[in-house]
Amino acid sequence: MRIAFLGTGRMGTELALHLIPDHQLTVWNRTADRTRRLAEAGAEVAGTAAEAVAGADLVVTSLFGPDAVRESILGPALIPAGTPWVDTTTVSPADADEFAAAVPTYVGVPVVGSLGPARNGALGVYVGTPDEGLRTQVLELVAPWADPERLRGVDSGRKAAVGKLLANLALAVSAQGLREALALGEATGTSAEDTLDMLGGTGLAFLAGMKGPFVRGERSTEGGDFTANAIAKDAHLMIDTVGDGARPGSDLPALRGALASLEAEIGAGHGEDDFSTILLEQAARTGE
Repeated sequence: MRIAFLGTGRMGTELALHLIPDHQLTVWNRTADRTRRLAEAGAEVAGTAAEAVAGADLVVTSLFGPDAVRESILGPALIPAGTPWVDTTTVSPADADEFAAAVPTYVGVPVVGSLGPARNGALGVYVGTPDEGLRTQVLELVAPWADPERLRGVDSGRKAAVGKLLANLALAVSAQGLREALALGEATGTSAEDTLDMLGGTGLAFLAGMKGPFVRGERSTEGGDFTANAIAKDAHLMIDTVGDGARPGSDLPALRGALASLEAEIGAGHGEDDFSTILLEQAARTGE
């Protein structure tokens, strides 16, 4: 197919690279330098989003959030009538409803995972649309992105958005739990390494294993897999969703705790670092 791929940040680039072997790809990004890897891999680079979309059989978007979708896609009515629109952007359920109402060919396709799984074709991927034929087509298209056990078709973009937010809520709250476990360990004279080891038999084992290299200083948070800015943006989507649709008195206090930790790091200039930055002692950071 002739595919227009709009949004070639770190995740978008990894997704687009998987499509190049089998499709004719035209890419666009607001910051043109971010299309360089894809151009070197054989993609054509368009000067504008409209140029990228012209003549495309299908459009894929991978943008930072719902406001970017409104600005780049809905505002200029960019998607041609009848052209499937595969949106991998993390959005709220209400956003997904809005986009589907505006563009009947909208398919919500949020991905669950970070850059490593993206490179290896091992992401979780939701494909959400009520159109069964279109859902089948997109499931086949995005299969190279996904762990086959975690590729899931659902009957609406809204449901796909819920699945993605649930995954990132679990990630953010677990990160805050690991932060507090490390603080408890430190207060009792337990080394970070021993704390990580003792967490191996708990519900925090997965995150302790995944983020242990950052805690030990084996990896820098600079240029990390999932930035503090990105997960904080998603946390705001979750909090707004509960505020808009839940029964009176509902809230997400554990997530708010995680968000406070993330925003403290963002305020300290670490927004583009891996969100593991919330686990680190200030003195352990390079150059500080």
